Amino acid sequence: MYHIGDLQKFEVYASIIIMLATKKKQTIIKKHRIHDKDTGSPEVQVAVLSTQISELTKHLKKHKKDNHSRRGLIKMVADRRTHLKYLERKDKTRYNALMKKMDLN
Repeated sequence: MYHIGDLQKFEVYASIIIMLATKKKQTIIKKHRIHDKDTGSPEVQVAVLSTQISELTKHLKKHKKDNHSRRGLIKMVADRRTHLKYLERKDKTRYNALMKKMDLN
């Protein structure tokens, strides 16, 4: 049988797993896409990762001992950095525009 503490832990983990609701993710994609069917450009990926990072940071401020989620946060930050380095290498003007738009300095 489940205990109340187990159920509360499950709710916390379920909220982390679902991270971004579909509608919220779609609005982020629409805001940062380059063309109508764009879902995978570096700009879109950085925007989605940045939103996930900010939400996970809020979670970790409340749940300081959640080290599994902290590891996921570190992986997301590294992934965002990789996308930013790629964009900087390929197209400096798009990189500068994204950095200004997302305020990532």
